[in-house]
Amino acid sequence: MANIEISKGNAPAKTPVADPFDALRTEMNRLFDAFDRGWPTLPSLFQSSRGGTFGLDLDIRDDGKEFVIEADLPGLSEKDVTLKLANGVLTISGERSDKREEKKANYYVSERSFGSFMRQIRLPETVDESKIDARFDKGVLKITAPKKPEAVKSERTIEVKSG
Repeated sequence: MANIEISKGNAPAKTPVADPFDALRTEMNRLFDAFDRGWPTLPSLFQSSRGGTFGLDLDIRDDGKEFVIEADLPGLSEKDVTLKLANGVLTISGERSDKREEKKANYYVSERSFGSFMRQIRLPETVDESKIDARFDKGVLKITAPKKPEAVKSERTIEVKSG
């Protein structure tokens, strides 16, 4: 229960200082609530240019015969990316690092940035794991995961008759 003091005359109203543990508890609850909602209010935790982890956005589509997974990884090469498949889970991971150094007559700048990423995708049982292929071209990782032949449904047109 909060105590409220009423001001007299022109003096501003005084409110007692809140319990610091209540403030800490409230802030921790807000943070955990944000995690439960998928981190919409905390993007800085996952997009660090000075180190840490950054998000890896994927485009995944099913073209009928295979699943295609694409990730934009500008500034990286195929040597910076690791793909592993275990128990039907595809793990994409890697590290990004950058070093910039600039020397001029009246100043010197040296910057380093780094970060890691990891993303796991459970593949459907219809994927033929022995035929998964990955290519890296111009900063785009493209993974193709063909479906097993029995999983590819054949399509046929059915004639519609009257009456």
